[in-house]
Amino acid sequence: MNDDLEVTRGKGNVFRDFGYAHADAEHLKAVLAAQIIKVLDARKLTVRKAEDVSGIAAADFSRIRNAKLDRFTIDRLMAVLGRLNQKVEVEVTVRAKNARAPSALR
Repeated sequence: MNDDLEVTRGKGNVFRDFGYAHADAEHLKAVLAAQIIKVLDARKLTVRKAEDVSGIAAADFSRIRNAKLDRFTIDRLMAVLGRLNQKVEVEVTVRAKNARAPSALR
């Protein structure tokens, strides 16, 4: 197998790299879902135990674990984290689309 591979370095948002229409929102949803999974893993919670602890349906935790996030809004994922006793802090930077990113984000 000597297939030639081209490696391209991403810019930090795979959804934007692939041209998704709502790339920033999809990226944020993925980050929030990853944090939910991190909490579940740290507490060794199954989806059933997570349901007992949070009141959120086990099926929702299963969807999050499987990265099936199309049914979730950003605020709903933030609410799930809240039910898991996590505080979410958001920092927003707004700039023109053609403006260069600050050096800290490159």
